Amino acid sequence: MLQAEQILQNRYQLKQKLGHNASRQTWLAQDLNAQERVVVKLLTFSDQVEWDNLRLFEREAQVLKQLNHPRIPKYRDYFCIDDQMLWFGLVQEYIPGLSLKELLTQGETFTEQQARAIAQNILNILVYLHGLSPPVLHRDIKPSNLIWGEDSSIYLVDFGAVQDRAAAEGATFTVVGTYGYAPLEQLGGRATPASDLYALGATLIHLLTGVAPADLLQRDARLQFADLVTLNPGFVRWLGQLTEPNLSRRFSNAHQALEALKENQVASCAIVRPQPSGSRIQLKKSPSRLKIKIPVRWVLVAPKQLAVVAGLALWVRLWGGMAISSMSFGSLLLPLMWWLIGGILLAGALLLPALSETTVYFNHQHFEIEWKLLGLCLRRQRGQTLDIDKVFKSETSGYYTRKIPEVALAVGVEEYVFGGFDPALTKAECDWLVEEIKNWLGLS
Repeated sequence: MLQAEQILQNRYQLKQKLGHNASRQTWLAQDLNAQERVVVKLLTFSDQVEWDNLRLFEREAQVLKQLNHPRIPKYRDYFCIDDQMLWFGLVQEYIPGLSLKELLTQGETFTEQQARAIAQNILNILVYLHGLSPPVLHRDIKPSNLIWGEDSSIYLVDFGAVQDRAAAEGATFTVVGTYGYAPLEQLGGRATPASDLYALGATLIHLLTGVAPADLLQRDARLQFADLVTLNPGFVRWLGQLTEPNLSRRFSNAHQALEALKENQVASCAIVRPQPSGSRIQLKKSPSRLKIKIPVRWVLVAPKQLAVVAGLALWVRLWGGMAISSMSFGSLLLPLMWWLIGGILLAGALLLPALSETTVYFNHQHFEIEWKLLGLCLRRQRGQTLDIDKVFKSETSGYYTRKIPEVALAVGVEEYVFGGFDPALTKAECDWLVEEIKNWLGLS
């Protein structure tokens, strides 16, 4: 039985037990040769210990020995003790500090700024790990494996679940990971670099909300956290893509996620220009919602449209007056009815767009564009907010080849546009709306 002050290998004096389970023990120890504190991880081998556990333990030692990163504990030693029981020992650098799990247990709350800093630190580590050949996957990122060091840096520890072979090789791996932090593909035995990204996203959500991901509500397998904490919408969107259950829609690698985080930060801090003078657009935004309403614009457009309709009416009247003098009433009735119907349709085509309004609504999950005429919904389009790739000003051809500016939302190869009803938005209004939407979404 191991106990405090016991010396292993005539070198490592056990000081304090840091953790244990049926087959493993982790100790804070003193390296008597180097006169420094180290962490000693011990695995006992017996009939009750599965071979997979020993393989993982040996793999951790082999991988850790090859790593060289300032935010990963350095390998020190590996040994075997045969004393009544067979023990395997792994010695690594000790990182003074507290795990993020310990801080959560103490009631620590993390701000968005702290979460962004933690994310950037861990993503830099993952860029290094995933960039190795073959890539090294941690497979167990969670608050207890992230140390807030005394130097205020974040360290990634415990490589006991590490995988150092690419899934494409076709090998079957031991299923590891912690429920709530591990994505579905990893629980199915097929981890990829994006699996570590999911675990990081779930960890950040835990830090921000104080609720473990396994205890969060889910909708379509997505973690529902946006209503539990006030965050910049762009950061919520970034976290949503990090924890996207569909592997093909998640960030594919740490570098991509890191660049998106930096762009998100720049876009979120951008100063949006004021609303153009004279614009009647109504815009309301909060951290969880953005609503844009383009109302009926009676005064601005009615004179132009009425002039066209009045000219049409005068022309019909003159034509009708001449026809009446030379035609009987019966033969005149049918043409007059067609002219009346045509006049009504033309008047509607000219006037009704001026009586329409457009409403665009965003929340963290969905967006919706609705067109109404006299209060009745003519058309409605919906999409996933997370799927929006780009927001930009578009132009379509109007009357007499005039270019009409519109706001466009790009979702893959599909575009959702609004603002082109006659009377259309001005270029200044389109530019302003594009900046507002991009700022809210956190898009650069």
